[in-house]
Amino acid sequence: MNRSLFRYIWRHSKRDQLLIFAVVLASLPFYYMSLDLPRRIVNEAIQGRAFEQGRQTAKFLDIGFSLPSWLGGHRFQFFEGIDVGRLHLLFGLSFLFLFFVLINGGFKYWINVSKGALGERMLRRMRFELFSLALRFTPETLRTVKSSEAATIIKDEVEPIGGFIGDAFVQPMFLGTQAATALLFILMQSVWLGLTAAAVVGVQFIIIPRMRRELLRLGRMRQIASRRLAGRVSEVIDGMEAVHVHNTARWERAEIAHRLYELFDIRFRIYKRKFIVKFLNNLLAQLTPFFFYAFGGYFALQGRLDIGQLVAVIAAYRELPPPLKELIDWDQQRLDVQVKYDQVVAYFSAEKLLPEHADDHTGEDVELVGALEVKDLSINDPHGGILISRASLHLDLPAHVALTAESGAAASMFARLIARRPIEFSGEVQISGRDLSDLPASVVGRRIAYAGVEPILFPGSIRDNILYGLRQQPLTEAEKGELDRRRRFEAGRTGNPSDSIEVEWIDLQRAGFGTREELDERIIQLLGRMGLVDDLYRFGLGGAIDPESHPDLAERLLEARGRFHERLSGEGLSELVEFFDPERYNLHATVAENLLFGVPTSQSLMGRALVGDLHFRQALDRADLSADLVRMGARIAETMVDIFRGLPLGHPLFDQFSFVHADELGEFEAILKRLGKSGRAGETVEDRERLLALTLPYIEPRHRLGLLDEGMIERLLAGRVQVREIFGRHGRDDIRFYEPDTLNPAATDRDNLLFGRVNERVADARERVRLIGAEIIDEMALRGGIERVGLDHQVGPAGRLLTSPQRAGVNLLRCLVKKPDILVVDGALAPFGEGRIGAVLDIVLEETRERTLLAVLSNAQRSEHFDAVIQFRGGAADVNVAAARAAGQPEELPQAAAE
Repeated sequence: MNRSLFRYIWRHSKRDQLLIFAVVLASLPFYYMSLDLPRRIVNEAIQGRAFEQGRQTAKFLDIGFSLPSWLGGHRFQFFEGIDVGRLHLLFGLSFLFLFFVLINGGFKYWINVSKGALGERMLRRMRFELFSLALRFTPETLRTVKSSEAATIIKDEVEPIGGFIGDAFVQPMFLGTQAATALLFILMQSVWLGLTAAAVVGVQFIIIPRMRRELLRLGRMRQIASRRLAGRVSEVIDGMEAVHVHNTARWERAEIAHRLYELFDIRFRIYKRKFIVKFLNNLLAQLTPFFFYAFGGYFALQGRLDIGQLVAVIAAYRELPPPLKELIDWDQQRLDVQVKYDQVVAYFSAEKLLPEHADDHTGEDVELVGALEVKDLSINDPHGGILISRASLHLDLPAHVALTAESGAAASMFARLIARRPIEFSGEVQISGRDLSDLPASVVGRRIAYAGVEPILFPGSIRDNILYGLRQQPLTEAEKGELDRRRRFEAGRTGNPSDSIEVEWIDLQRAGFGTREELDERIIQLLGRMGLVDDLYRFGLGGAIDPESHPDLAERLLEARGRFHERLSGEGLSELVEFFDPERYNLHATVAENLLFGVPTSQSLMGRALVGDLHFRQALDRADLSADLVRMGARIAETMVDIFRGLPLGHPLFDQFSFVHADELGEFEAILKRLGKSGRAGETVEDRERLLALTLPYIEPRHRLGLLDEGMIERLLAGRVQVREIFGRHGRDDIRFYEPDTLNPAATDRDNLLFGRVNERVADARERVRLIGAEIIDEMALRGGIERVGLDHQVGPAGRLLTSPQRAGVNLLRCLVKKPDILVVDGALAPFGEGRIGAVLDIVLEETRERTLLAVLSNAQRSEHFDAVIQFRGGAADVNVAAARAAGQPEELPQAAAE
């Protein structure tokens, strides 16, 4: 990026800037006319100067202008006009003034919209360029940079820069020409009043910017402090486990409070300085009307200035302070934004970036087979210690190669080097005579895969993460429509790629499959061999089938529901599950589930937020339930306060009675005091809503507070009817209601199979239901379909919703399905544990037949199935080729010791 903000803006927006300049210039004559018309209305129509000496008519629409007397007084006439009477002249000039006001408003609207579009396009370009630069961070930079800081810069810190970009050139010209036009008009009416206005303007432009320099320095300090605060908050959240383990929450609060105080101090100093400047600016702006009224009135009394001119001068001056103030603000913003831009450029400076490869997206593709030649290779660790020193070796690829070392760092660094991960090294590494460092990034991405010790997963489904390596280029063209044309047009205007994410990106051919279903089956098979298929099955039961996308699977699951219910009835086990019935209250479901009798799809209908929904509250009122539920909530609150009083945090009772969090006990105790423990409606709407929310998770057989009698159940069923009716009447589709004969697309597969709730009163009911359900699923061959639904399970940020072996499995499969020429496994097997590493390693060896595998092994005994073993000996000094197999027999190779 260019170090000069204005050069950067002009380089990418010159055409748009010039177009807006032209429109600004075209608007000036209209603006001048709107300033001159009030003078003519007062002098010619109201005071009647156009009808002096007995004239009955006057010229209307006579287009021309006269120079002031001190410039010779010459008049330029463009149109003679038409003759009209006094009343017609008044209304004609008034409507003409209104016309010019509308024209000027139209100009301002177009200019502001164009500036906004220009700023947003440039902001989009800048954010994309910064993201592209972040993709080129060096390993050293990645070790020190904080992801939250980079995200804050790209998302937040460039926001004011984008807002300024549209104003960078246009604003000073637009406001400057408006101010100059108004000032010129005042000078043409009275040179002395014009010079007075010019003098005040000059003082404003000299004093105000000087006073704002301190604001710039403070603004720079505020930006740095805010960025560091964001980084520290991110660090604490990422390391929350350590905070809890070591009980350092008090220290972290104190440390964040200290940073907040520093930020507050800076911001408060900014506010004080800002309002001093604002006070002075407003004072200077108000001085000019004083001079106009005093001296302008004096000139009018002396006959040197007529009343119309004075009114016009005052009206013109009303147009002068706003653009002047905005110009001063623009100058302040310019300096502030330049500081921000300089800091952004410094954050993404060239020394922090890898060299840019111009051929990253070329169509070149070469197979990485043949001789692997390593000559005089030396690698140091980040602290300068020697890991590998002037090592040389030769291997024929493809081959399965095990890497072992007395110090794992040497083997790992060599593996990263072969995977073309960014590391500092000296020497030569060639494959088939081609330098590894010269390979285009597109070839490396297609032909090499790297599974490291820390799996990197992105938010999305398990399937999305496994197929991530196949999304290297779009395989189809976007549909040619208006939306696509606009998207491509805007992409070209902002330097963004025109690739659409709506088209097919998954390269099934490269993975060796014809359809997504075949690929899914292979993924499930490999996950099963890794010991993860039970996890996938469990994820599938917790997922949901879309009946429209998978009608056959949905129909079979619905059939399984019927068979499940028949099995329970036939074996006399109906008591295990209380099935959903539109006409009956389900005692083992919550109050909220019974009222909705469906699955909400909106966050506004989930948890305690449900009580804030207008239509839900209307349904409760229609069923006369609101007061009953508030009384029920008061009884729950009273019971909870009595039970939990004096109990320590983390007591098991808090889990059993999950109505109230420990931190909320004091709040509900205060509510009960306001109620007088009478159960009547609370004094405030908030009290009533909080008490009502306590009833939503209540289940009578679990909590056993005796709050549901037959009358209450009848009213709750009436409330269910009202919910469905009112939500349907208002076209609400954020509840998917249960239907006995259809599948609920918002419910989990487990709930769709049960279509009810497990009876918690029966011992081992949940386990027995699980086993019966599994039997039926296997009988109907539904397991494969449910496991495929499990592939849609969300992994969460950085895969945090998965266990360590699950993350490792997804990471390894991502590399395998890409079918790379060279697969590098560097610590990716460790999360599976000693008991499963052997089985997973066998899968990797099998899946890379006739291709190259380089695996870093902590246990040299596992290298027996590899074609070659490279052993790094001598700590950080020596590299030795220890053994290799040819035709199944080990062969000793000469050592390649460090020179």
